[in-house]
Amino acid sequence: MSQSETKPFDYIIHNVNIATVSEKYSDENNSYGIIEDGCIGVNGGIIGYLGAYDEELEADEYIDAEGQWLTPGLIDCHTHIVYGGNRANEFEMRLNGADYEEIAKAGGGILSTVKATREATEADLFRSAAKRLKSFMKEGVTTIEIKSGYGLDTDNEIKMLKVAKMLQQKFPVRVSSTFLGAHALPPEYRDSPDEYINLVCNEMMPKIAELGLAESVDAFCENIGFSYEQTEKIFNAAQEHGLSVKLHAEQLSDQSGAGLAADYKALSADHLEYLSEESIQKMAKSGTVAVLLPGAFYFLRETKLPPIEELRVAGVPIAIASDSNPGTSPAQSLLLMLNMACTLFRLTPLEALQGVTINAAKALKLDQQIGSLEIGKKAELALWDIDHPNQLSYQLGGSPLSKIFK
Repeated sequence: MSQSETKPFDYIIHNVNIATVSEKYSDENNSYGIIEDGCIGVNGGIIGYLGAYDEELEADEYIDAEGQWLTPGLIDCHTHIVYGGNRANEFEMRLNGADYEEIAKAGGGILSTVKATREATEADLFRSAAKRLKSFMKEGVTTIEIKSGYGLDTDNEIKMLKVAKMLQQKFPVRVSSTFLGAHALPPEYRDSPDEYINLVCNEMMPKIAELGLAESVDAFCENIGFSYEQTEKIFNAAQEHGLSVKLHAEQLSDQSGAGLAADYKALSADHLEYLSEESIQKMAKSGTVAVLLPGAFYFLRETKLPPIEELRVAGVPIAIASDSNPGTSPAQSLLLMLNMACTLFRLTPLEALQGVTINAAKALKLDQQIGSLEIGKKAELALWDIDHPNQLSYQLGGSPLSKIFK
């Protein structure tokens, strides 16, 4: 906890309570890694001091936090915020008694979003996604993952990923981009899923990798999505192109997708309501993060809970994300997901906060840079007008955010 060699600091935040969410500052009596009445010094965007205030510390700017709380900037590690249109009409149809088949015949479902996304220009997609992104930023989000998956052809998948990169260029937020070509079957490949997988692996993925538009590759491994064998083919292609893998797994049934993801050292397996003990053990061994999505669980009125206690016992890191998307989780509040994780999944407030900080960073392979407050990590910080960090998962509505430092 010594001052960095470069002096003075660009800025020092003092008179602040710090929840580091770091094992280095945590013990059984201090599980949040709290430094009360602390001080943090930043130089060149890097944390150089963390500890008690020292009058000898020099800085170009001194910021009095007036006793507020500082945490790592929040991380939403699973979103689909770039898309055209919305599906509010389907929501109303469902509540009026329509079933999935009736909605599909009326032009609804994921293919309605594909149609709207294909028709939208880059500028259209940027404007709508920017509105959603601003909602997350107002709640302390400094890093967000954005998936493609509503283009389902080469040009439109690239269009979506370009918009994700544009968001990072225009806003003070870090964007991690994920290619989700295997999200659903496009209408033109309705009767030839293997041909579509060949397109994803042999045309889409090489172009996206060459353009540097994605860090990871994802797929929807499910009985209404893509098979275990098709998912494995996608993972092999991703490895050939040096891309990390993630997976939508075990949301509606147990397809052993999470275990397959772990075999390929996936960063994360997401949803996981129907996760098996065998796959849990594989995830624990590989370090694959379990990303839980309470918004989708709530919106779909799911009743089968993810195996939370089994994940805890196995030591699998648990992250929380919004799954912000037009069909199954039209959420624009990561703080609400914290509350849902606690009330629906029975996570503790500490686990929920870890789920949108250090464990979410692990799910994006960014935990060496962000996700906890430690000397040498990037200073992506959120300042809150709260009495304790547990208030972040307690409060329903409103944002107690005072300021983001990034």
